[in-house]
Amino acid sequence: MKNILYPLIVVLLSSCDDTDSDKLVTIKTNLGDMTVLLYDETPLHKANFIKLAESGDYDSTIFHRVIQDFMIQGGDIYLDKPSKELETARIDSEIIDGFWHKKGELAAARQGDQVNPDKKSSSCQFYIVQGQVWEEEELTTDLRKLNLAIGQLLKMEAYDSLNQKFVALQEAGNFKEMNELALELKEIAERELGTNLSVEISADRIEAYTTVGGVPHLDREYTVFGRVVEGLDVIDKIASVEKAPGDVPLEKIYTFMEVNKMSKTEITEKYGYNYPSAQ
Repeated sequence: MKNILYPLIVVLLSSCDDTDSDKLVTIKTNLGDMTVLLYDETPLHKANFIKLAESGDYDSTIFHRVIQDFMIQGGDIYLDKPSKELETARIDSEIIDGFWHKKGELAAARQGDQVNPDKKSSSCQFYIVQGQVWEEEELTTDLRKLNLAIGQLLKMEAYDSLNQKFVALQEAGNFKEMNELALELKEIAERELGTNLSVEISADRIEAYTTVGGVPHLDREYTVFGRVVEGLDVIDKIASVEKAPGDVPLEKIYTFMEVNKMSKTEITEKYGYNYPSAQ
């Protein structure tokens, strides 16, 4: 009887382990470590990222593009190689509403819409969002249309003094005050030009971007497939390094990846992440 039951028990335990566990990836850098959780809702990107991490392909790659208050980008396994990424290797997009570009989100880099209208992801390059905290008024305004409207408004003779103020702020490099002034003029621009500069935005996005912060204009454009659950401060450290032209860090920031399995229950308890219910 023991010889019959023992292998059966082992099989059952193995099955439960596969179902009730998940893989976390720790991105190790010379500025600290970041642990990322990958979303089940984006299975193609999750499997690809884990494969590259487990195979060692990501080891010794660098964060090659770093922009303060925006994002840190890495994972280019072809950077120093004669071969380049094949177009056929790109991953179909898995863009999901609700996976916003909040600080700490992990997303796939890609080529622009003009050559990549299907928004397919790079087979290896990724970025981690830093971003910034936004005011609600900024989120509920079409900022691109607002800038165009302000440009038209300042051409009017009645607003010449405001035009001079904008010029002075621009020459001083004070773009924050320029944006604040543009928002203050929103209603005047709408009235003078007969246009609507407001946009609708969901409550959860407003909550995310006015608290945690991030990069809202990237939403629905790139696949978000995971999040940093430990080591958020490392994003800020990497984003603040001194850079050469092209947003390339002057000192190379190498990455090495470690994949560890943990029970989903422990992940929920430790990181507060709730897995989607099984369909």
